Amino acid sequence: MHKQHLIDPEICIRCYTCEEQCPIDAITHDDNNVVVDFEKCNFCMDCIAPCPTGSIDNWRVVATPYSLDDQFAWDELPEQEEFTEASGSAAGASSVVEALDDEIERLLAEAHAGVGGRSVAPASASKPTVNLFTRAKPAIARVQGNYRLTDENAESDTRHIILDFAETHFPVLEGQSIGIVPPGEDANGKPHQMRLYSVASPRDGERPNTNNLALTVKREPQGVCSNYLCDLKKGDTVAVTGPFGATFLMPDDPTATLVMICTGTGSAPFRAFTMHRQRTAPRAAGHLRLYFGARTPEELPYFGPLKRVPESLMTQRLVFSRVAGEPKRYVQDQLRADRDGLAPLIGAQNTYIYVCGLKGMEEGVEAALEEIAAEAGLAWADLKSRMRQEGRLHIETY
Repeated sequence: MHKQHLIDPEICIRCYTCEEQCPIDAITHDDNNVVVDFEKCNFCMDCIAPCPTGSIDNWRVVATPYSLDDQFAWDELPEQEEFTEASGSAAGASSVVEALDDEIERLLAEAHAGVGGRSVAPASASKPTVNLFTRAKPAIARVQGNYRLTDENAESDTRHIILDFAETHFPVLEGQSIGIVPPGEDANGKPHQMRLYSVASPRDGERPNTNNLALTVKREPQGVCSNYLCDLKKGDTVAVTGPFGATFLMPDDPTATLVMICTGTGSAPFRAFTMHRQRTAPRAAGHLRLYFGARTPEELPYFGPLKRVPESLMTQRLVFSRVAGEPKRYVQDQLRADRDGLAPLIGAQNTYIYVCGLKGMEEGVEAALEEIAAEAGLAWADLKSRMRQEGRLHIETY
């Protein structure tokens, strides 16, 4: 019997981060799937932490290992094989993998310690569609609009880009992402890698009942895909893959309170959350709380539209770190300032916490949440684990 490391093709977003991270080149891909070579994999776990979806975290006990060709052909992960005492396989499987199991669990715990952990989707969330379109067979969308969100004098150029899918059915939920493959080749003559972007509009479109979606894209000086997207003109066509993501989803529960913490373009899924709640349950019992950080008001995406969201729907805390003559403030500072209001929420069963933005924010935000939990008489380590298991804590940083 053998313990084999596998990748779930249904939720893998083909970002190839695991492949880049693997120190022994045990992970490879074709146009269909990303796979693990049984002959090379040594269970080092270096690939586990960077995976944004948890698709990398799958294991099977097998009599005969799945080949690369087997894995390339999969549309879904095969079920665990059944072994019988009559065949002598059950005892063999147990003896071979028992020691490995303990070691793998220990390494997994270490690997997930700093990346938000393994979450599940909220129980009430709608079932997402994933991997409907691939790099080999993408959906073709047409640019319906490309608008600058940040002030013309701001250092950052952040865009609101609307993609229309015409007659192509491209179902997407709030919190999911799409993949964009910029045309052309890299310096090594290989096609550019796909880049992921969170959808910034609700499931029924940028405008209600339209077959389109919006992205929030910041131009990066050396960013091949961000510059490609930011330079798109109305009428241009774009190859789109996905949708991706099966856990960072919004609960379909109007009584749920959502605490949304973000920086910059990490606001994209929360714009989608807010618009969906505003359209479907504007007078819901559950409340939205947004903690949104940027350098200056001029660099805050959606600063103008946010002013039009009523306080009855969403409490807004806009935090700036580079305003002349004022002290630097970050989202974690505002969380601490609001501790009295957050403390009773943090342990409530209908509270969901979402964090999205630059990876540098993660440590500070978690430290603030730990302090607030302690004031509520709660141990953050235990609460965090429970919230993940219940689909009520989601951290997506990059």
